[in-house]
Amino acid sequence: MFFKKKEKRLSFDRNRQIPVIRSSICTGEKTAGFKDQETGKFQDICCIRSDKDLEEFMKTYGISREEIRTEY
Repeated sequence: MFFKKKEKRLSFDRNRQIPVIRSSICTGEKTAGFKDQETGKFQDICCIRSDKDLEEFMKTYGISREEIRTEY
């Protein structure tokens, strides 16, 4: 009678958006999200406080570490 929680996998438009981590130079705060290649608009998804948060973001959207760019 144990139920396994289904993994929730969300998606994004890989043709228009790229995964980005924005890092503040002053405070070091990091935010994960997606940047529109045409407009440059950033859509923030979550705050990255630890490596676990980053792993969860990558797992949720099916992203590898090589795909993510860091912007300052």
